[in-house]
Amino acid sequence: MYQDKELVIRPIKHEDLTRLWELMCKDEKPEWKKWDAPYYEYKSVPYDKFMEKADSYIDREDFWGIEVDGVLRGIVSYYWEHEPSRWLEMGIGFHEAGSWGKGLGTRALSLWMNHLFTTLPLVRVGYTTWSGNQRMIRVGEKLGMTMEARIRKVRYYNGHYYDSIRMGILREEWESFTHNS
Repeated sequence: MYQDKELVIRPIKHEDLTRLWELMCKDEKPEWKKWDAPYYEYKSVPYDKFMEKADSYIDREDFWGIEVDGVLRGIVSYYWEHEPSRWLEMGIGFHEAGSWGKGLGTRALSLWMNHLFTTLPLVRVGYTTWSGNQRMIRVGEKLGMTMEARIRKVRYYNGHYYDSIRMGILREEWESFTHNS
């Protein structure tokens, strides 16, 4: 568990599962999906179907909850792009519009990066977003990340092409950034 004032990131617990379903799977057309890779198809999942596999979310190292004022509001995660070379990508999802635009994502990802760099033998941490999500690009900049790649016009959404954006930070950059912040 890592904490920054009222914001906590921590592993998912059994008592979080209903709330996790409400955030991630309940709505037919969730607002968050407009920002989180909307060019990929999304389908809501009925509660009973979600609960069949819900235990797989509990106590995972690569998928934690974001709690704000004691309420689960989103998730942070990571996956291995290529584990033998220690290429790790992370992600974040705040699933309710009321959590957006308050700096919570920056704070949660800062805690998550700290956790990843202090518990895993990583040289770099990064994430991929799209040019339609300016907030995520700004979060990376606030965290001292570099835009490492812009793959132009590869994301088609609502009749427009967008760029795929890769943000990243090296361990030595993160160490320098955290010591100077």
